[in-house]
Amino acid sequence: MKKAVKSLVKDPELIRKRREQMVKAAVHLFTEKGFHRTTTREIASASGFSIGTLYEYIRKKEDVLFLVCDSIYEEVRGRLQSLMKEEGSGMDRLKNAVSSYFQVVHEMQDEVLVMYQETKSLSKDALKYVLEKEVQMVAMIEEVIRHCVKEKIATLNEKQIKLIANNIVVQGQMWTFRRWSIQKLYNIEEYTQLQIENLLSGLKNTKAME
Repeated sequence: MKKAVKSLVKDPELIRKRREQMVKAAVHLFTEKGFHRTTTREIASASGFSIGTLYEYIRKKEDVLFLVCDSIYEEVRGRLQSLMKEEGSGMDRLKNAVSSYFQVVHEMQDEVLVMYQETKSLSKDALKYVLEKEVQMVAMIEEVIRHCVKEKIATLNEKQIKLIANNIVVQGQMWTFRRWSIQKLYNIEEYTQLQIENLLSGLKNTKAME
């Protein structure tokens, strides 16, 4: 399924550039005021163009929120897919996958926070698309874990693989959701290293359930 936000503009590069401006401006406004209290006119002004220009690239305010959500998952997917093509052991791939995912969350933490606070404002179809993208992201991490299982680094069944992958995703999100506390204690490198150490320790001590 591919959800397309319609645009009156035909130049793909211009669409990408303008929408990046919208996402940046909208995230700042949504963080300060919330989705419902932010107007499309405010988004246009913060983006640096008129309301008329804004509507050349989107149809409604919800489209901007969708683009915020979409941008996060595209960034995560791009980095994880690149890792899947790299050579190396399953353990190295897993460490790199966790590090890359956590780094994206760190770099886009305002977007992540807005996405989870405001996805309730998406339409049913758009919400379904966003949730499907998260499932796809978890599936990529599952695949990395399966490489570890194949190399006999860990003994896990499918249910355990899926749970561990979901735990990794939640640990990344926690860096944003509890940043008021966690980021006073650690920087992103320290946080990532500690989470990886805990993960590897758990894998070594886990046996597949019958």
